[in-house]
Amino acid sequence: MVTAIVIPIICLYFYWLTKKEMKENDSTWANAGHVQQEAILIGEIKSIIEEKQRFYYHRYIHVQSLRLQTETKLITVQKITPITKDFQKVSFKVGEVIRVYGMWKDNKFLFNEYVIEKR
Repeated sequence: MVTAIVIPIICLYFYWLTKKEMKENDSTWANAGHVQQEAILIGEIKSIIEEKQRFYYHRYIHVQSLRLQTETKLITVQKITPITKDFQKVSFKVGEVIRVYGMWKDNKFLFNEYVIEKR
């Protein structure tokens, strides 16, 4: 008798917990590309690395890592974009001079807004 009541309650609890976790991860995934604009970097693109990474189960992000040669040193900057149905990949070219707006995180500069500079 007790198991007929307890087991469905436990199943409902874990279902509720899983739905809550999925909702939190979906909102984190949707906001993965939004970065606070705390700093500005200007430099020439030396190399480009693009990859698709798994974020959470069936959610993916597109990571573009650029090596920028600034006036003083070589810096890695990353643009992270959640892959959705209307995802459009941004194309960069080696040799372009760009200005990126973003913030520092773990020795990398994350950005979401950029301007291609005229030479």
